[in-house]
Amino acid sequence: MVKIDVVDIEKPEGVEVIIGQGNFSIFTVDDLAKTLLTTVPGIKFGVAMNEAKPQLTRFTGNDEELEKLAAKNALKIGAGHVFVILMKNAFPINVLNAVKNHPAVAMVYGASENPFQVIIAETELGRSVLGVVDGKAANRIEDEELKRERRELVERIGYKFD
Repeated sequence: MVKIDVVDIEKPEGVEVIIGQGNFSIFTVDDLAKTLLTTVPGIKFGVAMNEAKPQLTRFTGNDEELEKLAAKNALKIGAGHVFVILMKNAFPINVLNAVKNHPAVAMVYGASENPFQVIIAETELGRSVLGVVDGKAANRIEDEELKRERRELVERIGYKFD
């Protein structure tokens, strides 16, 4: 028997989230913290990771509120070896490659500032992440005016399309 559940990720407005899965969480949680610290100067974050044995959520970071929220969200997800990163003063694009390239990271499910949900399957053995819901569904195609606005915005933040 499989039970399907949805976990809403709790985070303040403007906080980015990254959810992924790895292994050997006894050191991975600290390694991910070091990775974040050395990738973006001034980043504020909390990292939490569920350990299958001894069924414990480990956490660290450099912002107490984000540490506690990351741990709370990881425990709500409950799946073994799943990690939750909550961060400010950086965007996922700034850290994703560094996170994904860590030897203990198996995959990243999603990364966003949007409202975020994790779809969970639960069996008699435990819980697993089936996927994530990242914000609201698209309901229209951009027109030329919206395309122009998008390109102006990305150029203001340092990206150029030519």
